[in-house]
Amino acid sequence: MKHKNFTCYFLIILFILSILFLPSKVYSMGKDGTYQKLIYLTFDDGPSEEVTDKILDILKDKNVKATFFLIGYKIDGRERIIKRIKDEGHSIGLHTFSHDYKKIYKNSESFINEIKQNENSINKVIGKSQKILRFPSGSNGHMDRSLYNELHSLGYKIFDWNICLSDGLDHNTPVNKLYAEGTAKCINPNRVFFLAHCSGNNQNTCKALPKIIDYYKSKGYKFMQITDKTPEYHFRISK
Repeated sequence: MKHKNFTCYFLIILFILSILFLPSKVYSMGKDGTYQKLIYLTFDDGPSEEVTDKILDILKDKNVKATFFLIGYKIDGRERIIKRIKDEGHSIGLHTFSHDYKKIYKNSESFINEIKQNENSINKVIGKSQKILRFPSGSNGHMDRSLYNELHSLGYKIFDWNICLSDGLDHNTPVNKLYAEGTAKCINPNRVFFLAHCSGNNQNTCKALPKIIDYYKSKGYKFMQITDKTPEYHFRISK
């Protein structure tokens, strides 16, 4: 009886985990008529002189594209990096202007003002508005239905993740642990939204990234960047 109860609880937990994410599309049809596994490499908290350039070098060497969710206040003085991201064919997303949790999560109005300010700061550099965004620490617990609808009315799309490195919590996470995290099994493994960070202290991320890319290539994944055409992928919306 205890074994049956444990099995039931385990299945319930799996079900709850499966509905935390709301992908509207899992597969992409290839030119040959077969379905492809997709991975979206994403990097938060840049730009930084020390790490973002290194990540761009790695992506160029591996011939893959990615998406960079940038913090607005970090752009001043690093415009060259923003232009490089764009010129090398990567996507740019919004990650608020200040990244100050007390400020951005004060209320919905504060969050939207931060996103608009972030968008304007990037627009001044590349001459194009960006409409893809990521909540600092993710949308879970920060996005209710009202905010979700308001963001949509302004043309924004929200993207969370289903694989995450711990480099945002600990810059000194060992390289082998980052690799294990980056290649772990995840919910919806045919559509991977991969989160890493590119602030100035994420040197170990640069060391782990080439092998992580090689792993997904060996598994037949197609590397994609997030655009305004990409179906949203976010955590469950708060009531």
